[in-house]
Amino acid sequence: MYTAHLRDDTVTTVKHGVAGRPIDRFSHLSDSTTKTYRTFGKQRNVCFHTGREEQQKGNSTSWSSGLMRFHQEKMLNQLAIVSLLLPLVHSTGQTTKLEIILSKLDFQVGEEILLVCKALFCRPILSPAATKEGEMTWHKGGEEIDDEDIVSKLDYTTSKLLIKKASLSDGGMYTCMFESDDGHKVDAQSVIYVYDGPSFHGTATYHEFLEGANGVVPCLVTGQPAVDIAWLKDGELIPSTPGVRVRKMPDNTLHIEKVKRSDAGTYICQAQIRGRAIYKQLPVSVVANAPPTVHIREEVKKVIAGPETNVSLLCLVDGLPKPNITWTLPIEFDPSRHIFNSDHSQLSIQSVVRADFGEYVCTAKNKIAESSATFMLHVFESPEVFISEDQHSVNVGERVSVSCNVTGHPQPELHWINKQNGEELDSTGRIQAVGGFLVIEEVMPSDGGRYSCMAVGISGNASRDVVIQSKVPTSLRHVSLSVINVSLVDIFSVFSCPPACPPAQPGPPHYLTVTPGPTSVLFTLKTFPINGGAPIKSFVLQWRKSAMDKWEETIVATSDILTITSLKPYTKYTVRMAAINDVGQGQFSMENTVRTEGKREPDSPALSTSQAVVEGNSFSVPLQQIETGGSPLLHFNVHYKQDTEESEWETLQLPADANSVSLKDLAFGSDYHLEVRAVNSNGSSVPATFNFTIAEQPVSSKMTKGTVVGIVILIFLLVFLAVDATCCYRNRCGLLMAVAGKLSRWKDPSLKKVEEGEGTTNGDVTLKGLSKPRGSIQQSGVQTLSKGVGQLSEITCDKAPLTKNEKLHPTANL
Repeated sequence: MYTAHLRDDTVTTVKHGVAGRPIDRFSHLSDSTTKTYRTFGKQRNVCFHTGREEQQKGNSTSWSSGLMRFHQEKMLNQLAIVSLLLPLVHSTGQTTKLEIILSKLDFQVGEEILLVCKALFCRPILSPAATKEGEMTWHKGGEEIDDEDIVSKLDYTTSKLLIKKASLSDGGMYTCMFESDDGHKVDAQSVIYVYDGPSFHGTATYHEFLEGANGVVPCLVTGQPAVDIAWLKDGELIPSTPGVRVRKMPDNTLHIEKVKRSDAGTYICQAQIRGRAIYKQLPVSVVANAPPTVHIREEVKKVIAGPETNVSLLCLVDGLPKPNITWTLPIEFDPSRHIFNSDHSQLSIQSVVRADFGEYVCTAKNKIAESSATFMLHVFESPEVFISEDQHSVNVGERVSVSCNVTGHPQPELHWINKQNGEELDSTGRIQAVGGFLVIEEVMPSDGGRYSCMAVGISGNASRDVVIQSKVPTSLRHVSLSVINVSLVDIFSVFSCPPACPPAQPGPPHYLTVTPGPTSVLFTLKTFPINGGAPIKSFVLQWRKSAMDKWEETIVATSDILTITSLKPYTKYTVRMAAINDVGQGQFSMENTVRTEGKREPDSPALSTSQAVVEGNSFSVPLQQIETGGSPLLHFNVHYKQDTEESEWETLQLPADANSVSLKDLAFGSDYHLEVRAVNSNGSSVPATFNFTIAEQPVSSKMTKGTVVGIVILIFLLVFLAVDATCCYRNRCGLLMAVAGKLSRWKDPSLKKVEEGEGTTNGDVTLKGLSKPRGSIQQSGVQTLSKGVGQLSEITCDKAPLTKNEKLHPTANL
């Protein structure tokens, strides 16, 4: 195989011939032959090397042979197609070409640098073989490198330069020079770059800054030659423009002005050797911290104590890292009544009692700081009224005194009202209210009627009535009307009680508790307002966002939950309420301003336990969700189990629009515990609980209709026989008596003949086989019937009268 070297370093392989001529024409070439080809109008010298040239290099090392083969393969890959060669043009002369071979141009300090310089000799193709000798040397910075540990000769055409551990001073331009014996010189040059680094020694990779403060993130980089530094976040280059909030400073630090939470993340410090594609990257984490802040919507809450009163204290906490929330209570923590949500941001107090009043402190703490807020819970007790008697009778002219005591917190005011005229009594006049006592001196007939003791306070109103009955003394009852000259009409008008007042509209609610939720407002009214003489049937609830808006309202029955729904979360509203009776709507309460809560877990579902139904071993109870927590309700989780230690919870899931809980196939004679939770995207509510009992299984009856009819007939027969037997025993009548008489005559033939009219007419009666004339029977207890000859003269009967079957002779004359 022959190789051709063109002057412009384009090399091709001559495989089959040149310009259509067979390759055998060049087979006589021994060393190196140069021919001139005119290719595309350009004159080029082509150098050919025979394979025998390598065979003459017996003194070359195997490493040199491998290097030469690598060099030849490289030239073969660069050789142009033989068709590019045009007709040869004879040229004389000989040239030498040098080539420096290396693996890369950039070397790090401490790496090994290897440069190989190869000489290529070119000669005319048709000229005889020629040998060219000379010296190959290495130079750097104009000085020859003569260190034998660095420079070594592989053969007469190849030399290598080896630096085992590169240093920064080893970088630069290296020149390989070949000078032949005839004084011809040729050289080749290559530039070597030696760098150190870059490295990030001492650069912190984690930084924390307070929100709102300025943050500086350094990037300490070492390296030679010069190193350029850039900052990136999320793949985008951070600018160096002055005035930009997040920018790279001239000292290569990252400056974050007034750190925001969005600035947190991973930043990349990229160091690059200037002018070279050599760089390293270092991830740096930035964390934005914020001290805890506690927000509360109501610093003061007022509730009325009672088993049905629940109150929630919401503590909105913010901060980074997420703060831990703790509570300080004025009383000992009771897990049965004090319930927290998942992150302790809400405290729910169940069945509020008077002892629950006081300060509740919510504290949020993280590693930065801590913060707290205080709730003041006022717990009121509804007023109660106690009177010494509900009814008092007194004679005209006597003195009457009725005591009244009121309780509640705060202590309510006591008032006595005369319901006849609606006036409040004081300590003056004949009818007085003194120190809680109703006192009437010298009762008059017109003083009779109804008096009310009222307790009025900010926690509600309460009242009890006493009826005073004025009686006329006995001494006055016999006074002549003519003497006192009074008509009957006047008498009745004086001594009768006055007529009842006509009903009026109810009074305003003096106190109510308003509890906001995310989308609702709940009214709690412990004591109804004064009803005006007619029962309160419903309440009107009104709300609006601002004073410029119109009032929106809803009417709720007294038996339903007093709540406004479908409100917007975290919005300020003004609310009020009024009572309605048969007369009309009463006065409104004082306006209350509330702010609905943010989105959270739903409130506990409402179970209408008064409407719960147990049928056999099935149970159902109406279900209603008042507050969804500001997010759509997903479903209800129902858990129930028998009230025994070994029983396990059973669960079922109800859709969000379910209006009742129904359980089937329960165990007879068992107590059950039921829990229902509402679930939205923020979590689940506190469970609504209820206990119920399934009665023992009733004994099943297998009696058919026929059995029942038979029993009724049997009872009828027994009753009939009992009545007939009574009649037979007492009056010698009835069916049994008739049957007995019939049987007795059938057994005695003589009686049978008498009954049939065939008996003798001589009046003889045979008794127990004895035949005696009629005249021989004693006359005591004998009845005689005598009406002529041939007739029966006597008939005897010990006790019973004749029945219809005991017939007389047809000719008997009665």
